[in-house]
Amino acid sequence: MRPHLMFPDGDFDPSPPAADLADLVEDLELERLWAAMARGDEVLFALARTATLTPSTDPAVITHRQQVLDDCLRDTATVRVLYDLARDAVAAEGKLLRSAFTGRPEPLLNRAVQALELLGGFLRRLRRLAEGHAADFRSAGFTTLFGAIGAELDDGYLREVDALLDQLRFEHGIVATARLGPGNKGVDFVLREPPGKGRDSYPALRKSKLTHTVTGRDESVYRALSELRNRALNEVANAAAQSSDHVRDFFLALRDELGFYLGCVNLAETLAELGVPVCWPEPRDPGEQAWAARRLSEPCLALRLGGAVVGSDVDADGRGLIMVTGPNQGGKSTFLRGLGIAHLMMQCGMFVAADQFRASVAHGVFTHYKREEDATMASGKLDEELARMSAIADRITPGALLLCNESFAATNEREGSRIAAEIVAALTDAGVRVVFVTHLHDLTSRIRADYPDRCLFLRANRRADGSRTFHLTPGEPTPTAHGADLYRRHFG
Repeated sequence: MRPHLMFPDGDFDPSPPAADLADLVEDLELERLWAAMARGDEVLFALARTATLTPSTDPAVITHRQQVLDDCLRDTATVRVLYDLARDAVAAEGKLLRSAFTGRPEPLLNRAVQALELLGGFLRRLRRLAEGHAADFRSAGFTTLFGAIGAELDDGYLREVDALLDQLRFEHGIVATARLGPGNKGVDFVLREPPGKGRDSYPALRKSKLTHTVTGRDESVYRALSELRNRALNEVANAAAQSSDHVRDFFLALRDELGFYLGCVNLAETLAELGVPVCWPEPRDPGEQAWAARRLSEPCLALRLGGAVVGSDVDADGRGLIMVTGPNQGGKSTFLRGLGIAHLMMQCGMFVAADQFRASVAHGVFTHYKREEDATMASGKLDEELARMSAIADRITPGALLLCNESFAATNEREGSRIAAEIVAALTDAGVRVVFVTHLHDLTSRIRADYPDRCLFLRANRRADGSRTFHLTPGEPTPTAHGADLYRRHFG
């Protein structure tokens, strides 16, 4: 039995992603998002990190998660109780003593019996929760989970488990059969039905005339008996240990999968308090080239400022390139982060900070942002930018999304524009979608001339007095970044 809340027919792997995604995390400020989801819970933080950094590219999986999350948002109290139960079960099992001799059959069996007794209590509580709340959940994920709990954890099954655990204590000794093998060593040990309390528990067993009574304190004899007992218990001990591990792993998987959704609930509650709009995004196949949004916001900025932020609209269906220009500090970088975060949130099954959002799934999200001067750098800034872009080119695939923020502005405009134009052309020709924030007017002029139908130009707006609206609209690029506005603001 598995939860299957993250995948209709697969398991969620909570392990951190193998790829080095430090640049993506830094550029999109994702740790702020995860902190809001976790609310101080280290387990929730790790689960949020893994889920957002391993986005699904299957619209069916994304829709499955959206439906599960919708259930969680409608009945958050029950979801929190379920998460607490799974978390407590994992923690309680982990506190059971693991002896240095646990690898030997008898200690292994004893611990497995203790674990199964302990986890059996949690299974009963889980079944009661499922029986009491199954009707309140509509998603395929929860319906399947609650159905499996009801079918596999009925009263008869749980009574059988209790009876078997009573037998596995072997309070009245064990009965095993074996035969002599090479060198007169015992082989083919088989554990038999354990004896009861009375003398006639085994009326069918013929008492052998070959008996041996242990007397005194001969340690070698006791060691030999212990070895015989362990060999007889070996198979049943391994089976019991595997069973207890299976039940523990179920609760661990349930904790992890519910933990992701609980983090989403936490974030939804916080964004609602801040007045940030959210919606269910529409994931589309990569071949559709869907790309549209209404009032797309940057949730991490809202979390940092403690209030709603200005959103922007996007109508880029059928386009593989968006060029963003306009005045300094006009909201361009905020838009870029918001778009990248929206893709990650959509593809891990979450809501998106927008009134509407529709996009083809991306086969990976990559960032190439301008870096500040580093005194320890062994080469120039342009060399460093080219090296990072080369590393991205080695990993990026058709259908991926690349977010560039002032890339190749470290050199003169002509050279930077030429380099950027060649890279953008190569990537878009290969099927990579690119969003490029830039002040390089020569670059935008080249793009406008070479790809008039492939590119959407967005421009950050400014008012007549030079103040910023932080709202992006379609517009042709201009040759100035309006830096004088900032000079007047600071120096009068």
